[in-house]
Amino acid sequence: MEGMTNTPADEAPRWLDEEERRAWLGLVGIMRRLEHALDTQLRDEGLTHFEYGVMAALSESPQRELRMSALAAYAEGSLSRLSQVVARLERKGYVHRRPDPADGRYTLATLTDEGYAKIVSAAPAHVAEVRRLVFDPLTKAQVKQLGHVGQRILHAIDPEHGDGDHRRDPSR
Repeated sequence: MEGMTNTPADEAPRWLDEEERRAWLGLVGIMRRLEHALDTQLRDEGLTHFEYGVMAALSESPQRELRMSALAAYAEGSLSRLSQVVARLERKGYVHRRPDPADGRYTLATLTDEGYAKIVSAAPAHVAEVRRLVFDPLTKAQVKQLGHVGQRILHAIDPEHGDGDHRRDPSR
């Protein structure tokens, strides 16, 4: 295929074999459809899946508070996207931002009592939908494999933070 520059000129492209192609297309389908399905479920709560993830990360943090940079890592989003989402959550009264008193170069995001009540209200139906879509169709062994596969792919994407669980070090 002319114009493809993803491999050195002296190497032939490593095309996907049929099994890899099926796996890849399945993964792409999951990535595209799962977010939409979860957004649809959370629409009744007036939230997107990304907003829910931001609020859930704050709800699980000490004092329900994180630096925006750490929250971006939790939410798997850019700081600019997170800023827009947090501004929207602020307008709804779910999150409050303020300068970090320990270091004014940083901004803290805090989940308000109203935001905490919203996440507590939204969580049961959301978890039920995650369970229905992701875990119920799988055996226990497949769930374990999914965890391992996810960690390996995340590590390939980002070796420094590839475990996918940023809660281990909330200072990040």
